[in-house]
Amino acid sequence: MMAFKESYDTALAFHGHKCPAMPMGLRAGLAAMRALGVERSMDKELFVEAETGKGHAAGCFVDGIMAATGCTYGKANIRKLYYNKMAFTLVDTKTGRSVRVSLKPGFFEKALNSPFVQERKKGVPPQDIASEITNPLVDRVLSLPEEEFLDIGEIRKIDFRQKKGIFEAKRCESCGELTFVDKLRLATDGKLVCIPCSGYGN
Repeated sequence: MMAFKESYDTALAFHGHKCPAMPMGLRAGLAAMRALGVERSMDKELFVEAETGKGHAAGCFVDGIMAATGCTYGKANIRKLYYNKMAFTLVDTKTGRSVRVSLKPGFFEKALNSPFVQERKKGVPPQDIASEITNPLVDRVLSLPEEEFLDIGEIRKIDFRQKKGIFEAKRCESCGELTFVDKLRLATDGKLVCIPCSGYGN
């Protein structure tokens, strides 16, 4: 596992701006991996079910989880449940062992009342918030004992079946673009077409 400073620097470069929520996710992801005794996912060894959503404060939490665990949307080993909660479950896909990690409610309530979030409420982009506001909050997240801000659940065994990847693709008979076969649709004229050309939903 990468040294923590290297993990944080990599996560910060990936995320793009300094804020408290991303390192919360980074530390939560690392804690979940430690609880399961697993290494960062190189391919699909791990799977994340994130309970976060979109459009709410602290969505940056998920970038920290992805940076820690190696579970990414490109590898299709993370999905959002859109519960708008600051929690996730990490699954070891080889064994089915899983652990749920969440932010302690009291800790997150205080975070939502922080000067950083007050600036965000005013519409100030995170990268434009003064470092005197951001840095102490980030430093606190990075140094706080896990038990003060994370609830780490019990290890549970679940029946996990990972969907196999699709490797076959064909050209859409309408637009000509190569499309993986699981998303081709049969049009009314009998042609195999991509979803945008079909007029169907997903």
